[in-house]
Parts: sequence; C-alpha cells; structure tokens
Amino acid sequence: MSWHRGTLVGFDLETTGTDVENDRIVTAALVRLDPDGTVAGQRTWLLDPGVVIPEQASAIHGIGTDHARKHGARAASAVEEIARAVAEVLCSDVPLVVMNARYDLSLLDRECRRYGLPSVEERVGGAPSPVIDPLVIDKHVDKYRKGKRALQALCDHYGVTLDGAHDASADAVAAVRVVRRMGERHRPVATLPPDELHALQIRAAAEQSASLQAYLRRTTDPAAVVESAWPVIPRVR
Repeated sequence: MSWHRGTLVGFDLETTGTDVENDRIVTAALVRLDPDGTVAGQRTWLLDPGVVIPEQASAIHGIGTDHARKHGARAASAVEEIARAVAEVLCSDVPLVVMNARYDLSLLDRECRRYGLPSVEERVGGAPSPVIDPLVIDKHVDKYRKGKRALQALCDHYGVTLDGAHDASADAVAAVRVVRRMGERHRPVATLPPDELHALQIRAAAEQSASLQAYLRRTTDPAAVVESAWPVIPRVR
C-alpha cells in the first residue's frame, strides 16, 4: 500500500518567531490520521516559552505572553514530552508529516539543546526519518508553478479545507491531508517507499536551496546563503 493511503502523523509548532537558533516553542501538536482521513488521536502542548512573545507572533497564532505564562507548561518539561513523542512516532515507522520541516524540526532540536535534553536525532539513533514535507514535495513536483506555497496556499491548490490556520492541530491535520492529495495526483511520488521518498526530499531540498541562493545572488544579495540541509539544520559547534 502506498504511504499516502496509510496512517500518517502530522506535527506542527507555533513559535515566538522564525529564527531556529533563538526563538521558542509556544504551542505544538502531533495528530494521527487514519487511512480514511479521520483523526485517530492527538497530543497538544501550550508552553510558557520563558521569554516575551512578540506581538507579531501573537497576531499570527493568537497566544500572548500573559496567557502563556498563566496557562503554559514549563518549557523544559514540555520540550522533553514533545521530543519523546516525535521520536516515538519515528521509531514506529509511521511517516511524520511536517510542513517546512527544516524549520520545525530544527527549532525543536535547538530547544532540546537549550534545556540539556536528548535531541530527536539522539533518541532515534540517527537523522529523523521518514519525514514527509509538503513544501519540499510541492516544489519538486510542480517547480514552475507561480504563487505562494505557504500551507494555506497549498490547501487552496490541492482542495483541502484549513479551519483555524496557525492553530498547531489544524495545521498538522491540513499538512497530512495536503500530502495525501499530492500522492493522489503525483504517482511517481506516491509509489516510493517512505525511506526513498525521504531521500528524494533531501536531494530536492538541497536543489531548491541552491536555486534560491543563485537567484538571490543574481538579483538582490551577492552574498546570500540559503541553508541546504533537510530536515534538520546542523547545529553550529
């Protein structure tokens, strides 16, 4: 059975910003979807990130500093739970669907380092795999399509309803449903075993980064550097 017809688990973070080295997790969700598309189980977390949540971030996901401090779990204990839960999914050989995995999984890795916790990589004994990233796959199968490729845009393109954008659970569910539609439309991707699809995305992500870097150097920034690693950006030693 092709991966897109089996059980998939979506993972999503909402955070204080877009810098994987310095920003923090505010909410997280892991959602398991059965082959028929129904939600079979989910875990969610609200954290007190230990820093002020910028207004720009709060405007996106709706969580302010006061609310997080009052209702959020202690960051270190919640990050431990999140990393353990993600590792358990990967060790079960169920594909983990993460929109823009390079960001979410790298930020989770840095949060583990921040609190002296084992990373997901250390917990599973290697790079997190298999991961399915709708952003990387969409750019690979339809590289010349114009327009945005944020999750809402992908939902619109693939005919998926996204209720409650920037809610971690809603985004995780939508990402799974988008990759299922991708599998239905793009048979060469659907027929790959999850480990081969993971390897394809490593190559595709690197090619996409190289293309963007070349474009930026030609047009706006001669010194631009675009990260090529996927799904986790290596730590700076």
